[in-house]
Amino acid sequence: MATLHAVPETQKGVIFYENNGKLEYKDIPVPKPKANEILINVKYSGVCHTDLHAWHGDWPLATKLPLVGGHEGAGVVVGMGENVKGWKIGDYAGIKWLNGSCMACEYCEKSNESNCPEADLSGYTHDGSFQQYATADYVQAARIPQGTDLAQVAPILCAGITVYKALKSANLNAGEWVAISGAAGGLGSLAVQYAKAMGYRILGIDGGDEKKALFHELGGEIFVDFTKSKNVEQDILVATNGGAHGVINVSVSEAAIESSTRYVRSNGTVVLVGLPANAKCSSDVFNHVVKSISIVGSYVGNRADTREALDFFSRGLVKSPIKIAGLSELPEIYEKMEKGQIVGRYVVDTSK
Repeated sequence: MATLHAVPETQKGVIFYENNGKLEYKDIPVPKPKANEILINVKYSGVCHTDLHAWHGDWPLATKLPLVGGHEGAGVVVGMGENVKGWKIGDYAGIKWLNGSCMACEYCEKSNESNCPEADLSGYTHDGSFQQYATADYVQAARIPQGTDLAQVAPILCAGITVYKALKSANLNAGEWVAISGAAGGLGSLAVQYAKAMGYRILGIDGGDEKKALFHELGGEIFVDFTKSKNVEQDILVATNGGAHGVINVSVSEAAIESSTRYVRSNGTVVLVGLPANAKCSSDVFNHVVKSISIVGSYVGNRADTREALDFFSRGLVKSPIKIAGLSELPEIYEKMEKGQIVGRYVVDTSK
């Protein structure tokens, strides 16, 4: 294994041994990269709502146990296996949700690697970025330009790529209305910026004056506060003169998802992104048919989406509204996340 420097045998990380078990900040072994893996010295990692689901184990896909979570890790390549090509020691690299896939099935052939039956998921089926050193498949690892602010870029590696792919899935034209449900959260705050950069008019749905202020600061046009509005759907229909052409559902509210099928415009597209546990997307069939609406699921992005999403960031069109905390503070961040108290995105510094 080629290495940049003497990689330690142990490191700090946050690990749990059973779902809903104690989140332990402790010394754990540094993983050894396999033949097809790079070893990344993770400097920063974003904290995603999916990390909470992985800890709870409330999705119909089992996590590996014990597990080190995290899938928005940004750092430096310090080692690599013998079969790795196209990477060198010292490169900046990112850990994404999709760690690897078979690259041989129908889905991988069509660049839908995330749908591969053998997909390996960082911070879920593969130990992720809530540790100082983590491994990543060299094919799927994100290539980050040298000189990039690693704290700022970390949330792009999941949240940014995810919402960028969702906006592409809405099939909108510049000047059309996109409604973003959950517009000031970790995903929504990035969706607003990507939507603006892509030339769409943006209506945001969220709750509270602090979130309203952030939405407008990021370039959003119309804000509907669901905690104050007497009729959210009517407010959206009036504001957009007939409904949003596309809706990006990044909130984790089943009721909000169902509501979006009613305020989307005829011939519009509802995009499902957020994954509330055990939720259903209900759409009245008469409304669905007569308005000719589409409901699509958008699940992260492929390597091209990753490159494109990072390019928006590198050109300064998208920034991460982040709060930096120490990795040791992860349990407190999870608690705030469960209570819906997070504005923007938390990023943890693995050195603390």
